[in-house]
Amino acid sequence: MRLDVWQTLHTDLEPGVQHDGETFAAALGKSQLLLPIRTLDNGRRVASLIVNQASFVVLDMLCDVLASSLNDYRPDVIIGVPTLGLPVAEGVARRLGHSRLVPLGTSRKFWYDEALSVPLKSITTPGGGKRLYIDPRMRPLLKGRVAVIDDVLSSGSSMASVLSLLDLVNVSPSSIGAAMLQGEGWRDHVRNIPVLGAIRTPILPPKGATE
Repeated sequence: MRLDVWQTLHTDLEPGVQHDGETFAAALGKSQLLLPIRTLDNGRRVASLIVNQASFVVLDMLCDVLASSLNDYRPDVIIGVPTLGLPVAEGVARRLGHSRLVPLGTSRKFWYDEALSVPLKSITTPGGGKRLYIDPRMRPLLKGRVAVIDDVLSSGSSMASVLSLLDLVNVSPSSIGAAMLQGEGWRDHVRNIPVLGAIRTPILPPKGATE
């Protein structure tokens, strides 16, 4: 597997196509981002993004583009989805002039209320077993227009868990943002909430199949 993925903003790649059979070039603003292609259990392939392995230049650009898109929705509160959605949420919150964000968590602190938690699973952790929590002390912050930020929306299962958790505290987000929108499966889980992404990638067919 190539080690130069997620590290450089390219300007000479054709976006939206595979390169060398191992990578996919995604459009990011006026640049392109080279992503590694991973094979799922069902044989389908995806362009992968792991934001905490990306260079700071790339992470900054992802946050720049996403914050610019979300600016029109003027969120009063940014909610960050663990784990890899948290650095993206922080970057977006800072760019929108916020002094803090509301992080969700998967580690139960002793003062948490189990009633304010839901099961969590995602495309990268299909077995589940985790729970998603909101700190009860954060509830008073959830006022006005709320934006939920994650790193990747793919199957939509993790975002469905987030929305179910927010239902428990009577919060309906006005927007959802992600560093990458992967495929279209997430659309069935976001209700009628506007969704914005810094980059978009398709679900790729199995290797050797006609694309």
